[in-house]
Amino acid sequence: MARLKAAGRLNVSPESLKVYVSEWENGRRPVAPMYREVLRAIFGMTDEELFGTDEVPGAAPGYAELLDRITGARAIDRAAVATLAAQTDLFRTMDRQLGAGALVDQIRGHLLTLEKALTHAVLPNARRPVACVLSETATLAGWQALDVGAVDRAWDHYETGRTAATESARPALVAHAMGEQAYVLADLGSPELGAQLLDDAIAVAIGHAPARLLTWLHAAQAELYALAGAADASRSALDRAAASLPGDGEERDPDVPGVILNETHLMRWRGHALALLGEPSAVEQLYAALDRMDGTFTRARAGLLCDLAHAHRVRGELDDAQRQARAARLLANRTGSVRHLRRIDRLALSE
Repeated sequence: MARLKAAGRLNVSPESLKVYVSEWENGRRPVAPMYREVLRAIFGMTDEELFGTDEVPGAAPGYAELLDRITGARAIDRAAVATLAAQTDLFRTMDRQLGAGALVDQIRGHLLTLEKALTHAVLPNARRPVACVLSETATLAGWQALDVGAVDRAWDHYETGRTAATESARPALVAHAMGEQAYVLADLGSPELGAQLLDDAIAVAIGHAPARLLTWLHAAQAELYALAGAADASRSALDRAAASLPGDGEERDPDVPGVILNETHLMRWRGHALALLGEPSAVEQLYAALDRMDGTFTRARAGLLCDLAHAHRVRGELDDAQRQARAARLLANRTGSVRHLRRIDRLALSE
């Protein structure tokens, strides 16, 4: 009451003010807009915080709800985190087969669940496992956004992924999120800056990440160097990628499940970089990768066909280039890959 009178902005007598406050507190009088403005300024709170959704300011707004959310977050145990991680992995599998467009609503809801869980988890041993899954999910969402041409959304997702990875105290996840974010820079026409970001990601990963992730980072850097026309740097990065690839025959590591990479994937990546550099030998590399490629990687196959169209064009084999471009377009349309469709259109425009 004293704070209200001290405000000097309510043009009512002290007796009337006492009646108003009593009626506001008991819900018998709605708070008019002019009084809401003064009350917000005095207490530094929003309408919802002051009055709640039922506009009864006598209650302590938000306290019970916040406590409920914090209490609910404490119920997220290892089994719940494992379930959330399994859902992310399911989305990852569906994404490579069906494309990003089919999953936009599901991935958004999954991200929101994870973000709320992390926001209301209190202790580090509860926050870190959730942060791990959030980082993996955000980087997947970032790649999906990039594939459909939503670069702003992709950047935001990667920022979420990097922040969550830092919270998780897992340098490998930080490096992975940085590495994927470099592709946004490449798509914006700044592959040199993306290659510099990958330098930093590699520095974060060395000594703290599985060799497969280092291979992925070196290969990504080779691609961005190729986009920038830095042929020698691209080849050196490809050599580093080949040298660091584990010889275990596996595709993934449990520490960074979002990285799927084996000898065939690296062969495809090498062919892609060589095609960007205009190397005639890219065709043989790409066909070898195509023969060995897992058929469930639909979007990746579309990218490989784009590379073949590019590589054939470099060699002057226009009929083969057009044939591969048509096949690539069919797959890109099936997965809704705006990114690949733009690549195909650029090839068509240059004919």
